[in-house]
Amino acid sequence: MNPEDVEYEPVSVKAVLAEMKDTAELLIDLSYSSVLHANDELAAEVLDLEERMDILQLQARMSLMMAARSPEDAEELAPVLGVVGAAEKISDAAGDIAKIVIEDIGLPDAIRAALPEAVETTIRCKLTADSSYADQTLGDINMETETGVRVVAIHRAGEWVTNPHHETVLRADDVLLLRGRDDGLRTVHEAATGLRYDPPELEEPAIGDLERAVDSIVLMKDMSELAVDLAYGAVLFDSEGVAEEVEELEAEVDALKSRFEAWTLRAASRVDDPVSLRGLVQLASATEMISDAALEIAEGVLRGIDAHPVVAAAVKESDEVIIRLRVAPGSHLADATLGDRRVKTETGMRVIAVRRAGGKEWVVSPGPMTRLHAGDLIIAKGTRAGAERLGELVGDEREFDE
Repeated sequence: MNPEDVEYEPVSVKAVLAEMKDTAELLIDLSYSSVLHANDELAAEVLDLEERMDILQLQARMSLMMAARSPEDAEELAPVLGVVGAAEKISDAAGDIAKIVIEDIGLPDAIRAALPEAVETTIRCKLTADSSYADQTLGDINMETETGVRVVAIHRAGEWVTNPHHETVLRADDVLLLRGRDDGLRTVHEAATGLRYDPPELEEPAIGDLERAVDSIVLMKDMSELAVDLAYGAVLFDSEGVAEEVEELEAEVDALKSRFEAWTLRAASRVDDPVSLRGLVQLASATEMISDAALEIAEGVLRGIDAHPVVAAAVKESDEVIIRLRVAPGSHLADATLGDRRVKTETGMRVIAVRRAGGKEWVVSPGPMTRLHAGDLIIAKGTRAGAERLGELVGDEREFDE
């Protein structure tokens, strides 16, 4: 369905907002992965999802307009329109990133050598009828436990299943979007398609300023993605403190973009074809747009405007929750690494950032070797049951809760 063909029909604003949130987060992941792999098919999935987001935002806007019957209604619903608009901006930014690949705008091959550590690899594959996964639920397959790979979305006969769960059945001809490490992806890709998966070969950047520019984009990407997660958390918990962290992250992304621009201009004089840096510039601009949209989501909280109940309900009902937990002295995670305690395996929660105690230092996208200390603030994403288990590991000193 094209956005131009959308007609008004009664829909649940809460359900639409929840789907917009999940779709926006998925778009960020897929767009960067399409750049990493220079993969036209993955980039095309991004544009298909972007079109789906256009339909969702139109449905949300029409329903909100129908719900406003007085000036008081308009005042209450205006911030909801702001959240809808911000999600659409994230979608547009993801589309701009994907177009770097589709339109072959130009991105140095060496850029991709710096991205694997920053972007957990996402690949696309089509499930064959004779695969052992066909007609099985994700719970039956136990894919993530066995291989470390998870299905982040399914594209099925023109429809999308975002954030599939353990009861989701995989069917022949499903297009699976898989995320994980290369070893696990090889195993799952071969089981799903019968074909071998080989990750792209990458070359190291040879120019110092270009390498620094890439490092800036990597950090911008991580901070923008974190800002989006925190923005929705700020709305759900009506937390001004969390919203202020979104504001700080957005300011840091702006500063990083300024440094990126300087390093890119210096590098342009030493590359054979400066036009090949156009894609890098577009990538930085789109990444900044994502952080700006995150701040728009949190802006109502910063201004002391109560979130409309439908927004908080939509965030609460989306497939994943965001929590902040403070590591307590003497807890299981104090002075231990995430790998030591097998946090992801034992709780199902992904620690997406750590803010060190007593300062403003962030560790974005921490890994198994990241060591936690008493007083550190960890931000994690996952299921509600997993949040409870993680709370026990850190001593359950919660910064905010439902």
